[in-house]
Order: sequence, then structure tokens, then C-alpha cells
Amino acid sequence: MSTQLVLKYLLSAGVITLVSEVARRNDRLGALLASLPFVSLMTLFWVHFESAPEQRMQKTGDHMFYIYWYVLPTLPMFLLFPWLQRQSGFYGALASSALLTVALFIALRFTASRFGLML
Repeated sequence: MSTQLVLKYLLSAGVITLVSEVARRNDRLGALLASLPFVSLMTLFWVHFESAPEQRMQKTGDHMFYIYWYVLPTLPMFLLFPWLQRQSGFYGALASSALLTVALFIALRFTASRFGLML
């Protein structure tokens, strides 16, 4: 395993651990940290760093473009999860949120394709 891959694993695990530990102590600060695009920015860096110089601009631009569109179907989950959890518990809310998000991804892809946007 390469040093670079190990570094990716450690950074990713570190961010997740940091956010979950902060959230355990402070709901608002944990949510703020979780809402920041750490993963997107780290991935953007790695895509830039690992791409051939002539592909970097295209790869990083495409990455950010798709992130924008793929975030949209996840947003309703954040609003509905608290209500769903009161109705059906944590696991029921988790499953319902996942199904809703998948359905919204499918709807986004179908709708976008009608406008010539291939996601």
C-alpha cells in the first residue's frame, strides 16, 4: 500500500473522528463541522494532485460541478430525518432517509437528462 493511500485513509478517518467527537460534546458545532465540505475539498485536492497536469482543470471542474448537482437530492433528508426518527426510531428514519435519497437521485437524473444534463 502506498504512503499516499495511507495518508488518504488517515486524513479521512481523522476528519470523521473529529466531527463525531465534537458532535458528541456540542450538537451545533458538530453539525456546523459536518455541514462543511471537508470531504469534497479533500477529494478535490487529491483529484488535482493525482491528475495529469493537462487534465487537472477539467477533472477538478467536473468534480465540483457534479458535487453541486448530487448535493441537491440529499437536502430533504436533513429536514425529514428528525421527524422520521420520532415516528419510526433511528433505524427506521435511517432506512427511510436512504430510500428517499435514492428516489430523489433517480428523479434528478431523469429530470436532468430531459434538459440535456447527463449526471
